[in-house]
Amino acid sequence: MPTYLMPAMRYVASPPSTMLSRLMIRQGASPLTRSMATQARGLPALLEKKPHDVVITFAKRTAMARARKGQLKDIPALIKATLEQTKLDPAKLEDICVGTCHPPSPTYISRAAALAAGVPADVPVSAVNRLCGSGLQAIRIIASAIQAGDMTLGMAVGAESMSQKCSPSIPEIVPPVDANFQAHDCVQPMGWTSEMVAQTYKVPRHKQDEYAFISHSRAEKATKSGVFADEIIPVELRGAVISVDDTIRPGTTLEGLSKLKSSFPDWGDASTTAGNASGLGDGAALCILTTRERAEKEGFEILGKYVTSTFVGVEPKYMGIAPVAAVSKVLSQAGLSKEDVDVYEINEAFASQFAYCVEQLQIPMDKINPNPTTHAFRIALSNAYVVAGARQVVTGLAELRRRGGSILCTSMCIGSGMGGAGVFVNESR
Repeated sequence: MPTYLMPAMRYVASPPSTMLSRLMIRQGASPLTRSMATQARGLPALLEKKPHDVVITFAKRTAMARARKGQLKDIPALIKATLEQTKLDPAKLEDICVGTCHPPSPTYISRAAALAAGVPADVPVSAVNRLCGSGLQAIRIIASAIQAGDMTLGMAVGAESMSQKCSPSIPEIVPPVDANFQAHDCVQPMGWTSEMVAQTYKVPRHKQDEYAFISHSRAEKATKSGVFADEIIPVELRGAVISVDDTIRPGTTLEGLSKLKSSFPDWGDASTTAGNASGLGDGAALCILTTRERAEKEGFEILGKYVTSTFVGVEPKYMGIAPVAAVSKVLSQAGLSKEDVDVYEINEAFASQFAYCVEQLQIPMDKINPNPTTHAFRIALSNAYVVAGARQVVTGLAELRRRGGSILCTSMCIGSGMGGAGVFVNESR
């Protein structure tokens, strides 16, 4: 392993599966939970279908929108449109978890959104904030509750409106935080971490622009071909139907990207620009999860299967490189090799971190973000922060259906020096 990976990797060691199994049994875990810890791993086992599997029966997103100037500013529309399209009786929902980061009073907003969409008052709602990993965290919470036998049907949402708050509040740096370099680094602006990755790991400006150009080019091509129509759920707001992303910048060229001025001239090598970093946007993505047994009993279409997910920590200064550790860990948990995965959805917060992650993971570009128009953290689109985790599942499963592939691996870097990753199986082949 290259020596420059050691600082990031040393914080993410995980116990072997046998140790985890023994620990759960000692702590009195339920038989179902124990069976999840000791289940067979590897590709053949993951493709098997069992009654207790956690499956995804619905996965859609809104069109992405530019912050403040865009088309999407209301959350309730997605839940309402979902209930209308699926014909799901909302009274059957046992819990809703909304990953959301920056709106004020997120639980109040999420609860109000559910009620406004027609969800009965006796269906509870929670909000969770793991910054850019909040959408995946919401899926994990619902999936874990189903695996534990606490419920059998739930909804996971990732939603963010940067129109309401276009930048996170940076906490005051009090003396104890200032005295610890890691604590100090974890509350620094994300643009600073991009420059630190570029400077420390030698990702030059021209390489960042080249990766950004790939993203912009794929985005324009995919948008023109209408490839995302099957994953976007049209929503009606203020008398208008919103069904197409409005954040794409057509006609972007490599030459044009190279001429852009630095967005952060006082930090690092000043190589991050408006063209090779994600912008700000609004959007939401939603997944309905249940057991295979209940899905088959109720006649729900099964789109995919939740396998496992993980979150890791890295040096806050190099926040963007976290997908390297997160992908390695989640593939190990699932017993998969990199080659077993058909599609990777890895965030593009900044071209500096994305270039580093792609090259360290050594994954072919045709498997990574093949149609990058909708990532909540995509260079070519916009940054709606927490939508990433849920949106990656929506887009990744849709791409697997188009390719006839089996395995999706999603991953994202997370503010303050963390990363997340998840593994899902396509069941619509």
